[in-house]
Amino acid sequence: MIAELYDKIRYQRWHDFGTLSSDERLITRCITLTFAFYLVGALYLIAPVLGWGLAAVVIARWVSGIKLSHRNTKWLIALWCLSALILELTLVIAHVDFNLGFGKIIKSTIGWAKGWALLSIFIVLGYTLKLRYQVICRAACIVGLIALLATPALIMAFILRLPETLYVSPLKVFGGAGPEFFTIRLYEIDPFNGRPRWRYFAPWAPAVGFVANIYFLCAWFEKDRFWKTVGLIGNATMIFLASSRMGIIVLLLIPLAVWGLSRLTRPWVIITTACGILAVAMMFDPISEFLLTTLNDIKEARADSTRVRASLGNIALYRWQSEAFWFGHGVVETGTHLVEFMPIGSHHNWYGLLFVKGFIGFLAFLTPFVLTCLVLLIKAQYQVSSRLGLGMCLILGFFSMSENIEALAYMTWPAWLLIGVGIRECFADVDTYQHNLLGRFRIISESLSTNR
Repeated sequence: MIAELYDKIRYQRWHDFGTLSSDERLITRCITLTFAFYLVGALYLIAPVLGWGLAAVVIARWVSGIKLSHRNTKWLIALWCLSALILELTLVIAHVDFNLGFGKIIKSTIGWAKGWALLSIFIVLGYTLKLRYQVICRAACIVGLIALLATPALIMAFILRLPETLYVSPLKVFGGAGPEFFTIRLYEIDPFNGRPRWRYFAPWAPAVGFVANIYFLCAWFEKDRFWKTVGLIGNATMIFLASSRMGIIVLLLIPLAVWGLSRLTRPWVIITTACGILAVAMMFDPISEFLLTTLNDIKEARADSTRVRASLGNIALYRWQSEAFWFGHGVVETGTHLVEFMPIGSHHNWYGLLFVKGFIGFLAFLTPFVLTCLVLLIKAQYQVSSRLGLGMCLILGFFSMSENIEALAYMTWPAWLLIGVGIRECFADVDTYQHNLLGRFRIISESLSTNR
């Protein structure tokens, strides 16, 4: 039994997919080596190199005359590219407005290339490259397996009171970011309640909940029973040991939400939903009281953290409205002791967008994001890859209320890649279940267009 499992893990982990394309091999290798990259401090550097490198490959293929597969919804991909350019434009204007200097513009542009631009790039790559979402799901399950194997050692490190920090990687000189992105930690002690939390490969514990939820949903879509079980358990373990409140909420909500939102055209789902809404309306008072109590309990679990986040949001909104409404401040600014010296414009994606990029930058990102959610919601009724992409949008939407998602682009890039995969029309991903009328209609229409 053990020998069979070892053989499955070591030699047969990709056998279900036949021959992987060169793009699939490169991408899955970058995902499965997450822990290895983290240990040498290279995790922060891999995503920008991978994203911009593959973008150059796509451009080179197009220039050399290699015809890219015809895709639909090209307007949405163009909108994401335009979004990235507008965000860079607002950055430059804000730097000029506040006289931050040419050197600061260059530094911030590099940050844009590793953040906001990278989000759009991976959506484009998912849309244009020949990638199968199933391969990425398998890679996510492998990360879950490695996390499961590493967890006992990390817990033992806390029990034995080993040093929290092992070392700071010398690769920090190439990063241009804070030391937390290159610091290798065994665990951390929460300054608010004194309890241990585990970061695994993330710069701070809640970020583990973010990434692990992405991989958990990938495992949810995995077909192989062994890999699905390992992926679900491993990634759920990371979420709970990170003690991420948002992570636990998303873990419980998103799989159910994706299941329901992808079946809106099925009569029994519509009837069940209508009955559920009626029941909620009839018992609105006790349900709302329960939800408010639960929300307050979640906030009180780390009351100081909740206070700091609320103060950061209030300060960011006030200064955005009074100082830099249209184009923002260009950069985050160090806060006072009131917010534990946390940067103003951090800990909330939308407040951060308003503070740093202004109303123009806010709209530049919000517009394609909302339209992408709507497109994926429609496609999710008949296409499996779009359901996974919709789930990624939901996860990103939830965590955008507690994280700056562009700062974590170097870890969450598989989610943006899967969004791009979900946007494109792929006949092989159509749900052929007999009750899926849209899926069956899609198959018939594809057959008719092929026979013309």
